[in-house]
Amino acid sequence: MNYRMRVQKVIYVFLMVNWAASHARQEEKSLEERLEHARALLQEVPLIDGHNDLAVNIREALRNRLEDFPFEKNLTEMEPWASMEFSQTDLPRLRAGQVGGQFWSAWVPCDSQYKDAVTQTFEQIDVLRRLFDKYHEDLQYVTTANGIEEAHALGKIASLLGVEGGHSMDSSLAVLRAFYRQGVRYMTLTHSCSNPWPDSSVVEEQTDSKQLEFDGLTAWGELVVKEMNRLGMLVDISHVASPTMHDVLDVTRAPVIFSHSDVRALCVITRNIPDDVLKRLPENGGVALVNFYSYFLSCSGDSTIQDIVDNINHIRNVAGIDHVGIGSDFDGINSVPEGLEDVSKYPYLFAELLLDPRWTDEDLKKLAGLNVIRVLREAERVRDELAGEVPWDQFIPPEDTEGHLNCSNPWS
Repeated sequence: MNYRMRVQKVIYVFLMVNWAASHARQEEKSLEERLEHARALLQEVPLIDGHNDLAVNIREALRNRLEDFPFEKNLTEMEPWASMEFSQTDLPRLRAGQVGGQFWSAWVPCDSQYKDAVTQTFEQIDVLRRLFDKYHEDLQYVTTANGIEEAHALGKIASLLGVEGGHSMDSSLAVLRAFYRQGVRYMTLTHSCSNPWPDSSVVEEQTDSKQLEFDGLTAWGELVVKEMNRLGMLVDISHVASPTMHDVLDVTRAPVIFSHSDVRALCVITRNIPDDVLKRLPENGGVALVNFYSYFLSCSGDSTIQDIVDNINHIRNVAGIDHVGIGSDFDGINSVPEGLEDVSKYPYLFAELLLDPRWTDEDLKKLAGLNVIRVLREAERVRDELAGEVPWDQFIPPEDTEGHLNCSNPWS
């Protein structure tokens, strides 16, 4: 054995001994000690969740009548919320979970496409804005990275808006700009349906009835991405087909997000992110926020907090620590991991990660929210850089919507 090989062997043994010692020290700590550590970290930096569907439950249960929504109470003890399998959020539990920032989703179903999607989406934006106003002592409406940090410093939950599904903009760049003026800071390009300009992950399943229509983004879809960059709106590529993911990464000048997605290497479904896309995140600067839905985590109705850890670690291993975060999808999922059943349980995730000596305090802070803040701040920087450019204002080509629109602007 030559000298270099002996040195390498000594270094390897040294590192392994230190790793084992560190791991043993962490295991010696009780769960309560690790929870105390986690809670201290979440006081220092905001825990930012990339996706929560509370608004659609308010619509379905109360027709958006906020006066009948007791958000300040424990909804597990009140009907209809106690019986709803999609109800995982209220103010007491958000506080228990030390949530510091939340992207609240304005989602409307795919069957509203080509009908009243725009109206329904503005109604959902409206109910969220009214929710922020009603509970302003706890929720602070923000639209910037600095706003998130300011809200956290005040002990409030920074509340941001996201639109889930490009069908909500009805193939209109004017509507996209109106969303931005109403405070929307990300838009998911598709939901569980394709729009006239991007392919959804649903059609990637390649059954006889579901074929990729555009092989990613159309030329007009590229304009949507460019206009989002110009506005400073994050491009969210959860729910889209893999070719759409790659096309967006080819076009965008700002970091992307996956607001609520898991990894395909651990659960082979088209809704999850393939590794060849994850490998592109470091160059783009984007972030993948891990979804808590059992069927995406483990491809079954059963999952545990360890499945979340496995997805987080996979993204870290493939893309790096700067490109992973949390996007629970709470209030939009009806199968949740054992140990992380609602918004009150986030500290348990960090306590679990503290068993792994690879996770330093600085790493955990990035996972909690610093990565999301960095991405939003970079989108703002790109917006400022593009401030002199005129808006992209082309109508979608009529042939792209042919057969879909029964009534349309005759000038388009």
